[in-house]
Amino acid sequence: MKNEFYLKVSRKTFMTQNALELEFEMPQALTQKFQFVAGQYITLCHDINGQEVRRSYSLCSAPSSQKWSVAIKRVSQGIFSNWAHDVLSVGDSLKVLPPEGRFTLETQNNDTNHYLAIAAGSGITPIMSMIQETLTKSPKAKFSLIYGNQNQTETMFAQNLNDLVARFSERFDLVSFFSREDVPGARFGRIDNGALRHLMSQQLAGTTFDQFFLCGPEAMIETAKTTLTDFGGTSQNTHYELFFSAPKESATLASGQSTITVVLDGVSDTFVIDKETPVLDAVLAKDLDPPYSCQGGVCSSCIARVSEGKATMIKNQILTDGEVEEGLVLTCQALVESDAIVIDYDNV
Repeated sequence: MKNEFYLKVSRKTFMTQNALELEFEMPQALTQKFQFVAGQYITLCHDINGQEVRRSYSLCSAPSSQKWSVAIKRVSQGIFSNWAHDVLSVGDSLKVLPPEGRFTLETQNNDTNHYLAIAAGSGITPIMSMIQETLTKSPKAKFSLIYGNQNQTETMFAQNLNDLVARFSERFDLVSFFSREDVPGARFGRIDNGALRHLMSQQLAGTTFDQFFLCGPEAMIETAKTTLTDFGGTSQNTHYELFFSAPKESATLASGQSTITVVLDGVSDTFVIDKETPVLDAVLAKDLDPPYSCQGGVCSSCIARVSEGKATMIKNQILTDGEVEEGLVLTCQALVESDAIVIDYDNV
């Protein structure tokens, strides 16, 4: 890919036993290329055991800080997260793709909005960027955070959040949930419909929120979206990003083969693929170099446009109905239905 660069790790800090923060040294020549909006992510790439592994991680630093930091939580059997925890060291260089993502909050100095974010576990990482940027850049804006974890020990950014509460006591408030530990001043249990409804109608009653940001497991997001419709949440002011999603469905929509033309970096390649194979998998198998990251329908790196033919996505939690109608697809989730199709990565 053309948009890939090598950045050196300048700091590696363990926030918990299973979560670390990496900060990258940013050469002056790349600062413009890596400018980001709060909520965006970068993709880290590295050869592990002879295979390139790519993972997307949200930037947790505020854009105005001119720092580029990500948080990585160790995942059981996670190839990249375990390597980052156990092997990666300060001074090492990683291949990094510039910031992307649509789950963003771009605040202004005259912003007077009151934002509500709901996060669970590592879903806090893009929210941290949003909170810090809003509180430091917009002196009249307010931010409320509902944050769920199993216990205090494994809570990412716990000290940072407490510091923000102390520093911005009139503009930032935090409601913590712990599902496996009874903590004074916090709520016990998960962020489910009953708990969220009680919180919104009691402790947060009378507060008007202008925008809602949700990040974490799919089940929590779906619950929060439904519950918030009774408290001012709409499809226009509720934004979300999945950090975990249901696995791919095994059913396919069509069988047989299709002739596909892939437009990538101004070059067209035509070949035959099986309709049961996701478009991205087929393109990678031809040694082409399309943009991609998670390969699970959670990020938005692999978006392309269907300019001819028809494809249907196995699942879609990223693109809006309007974007789908325009022909945009997540190629890691796209299955071809027509006998011929044109996939354009350049026209998105």
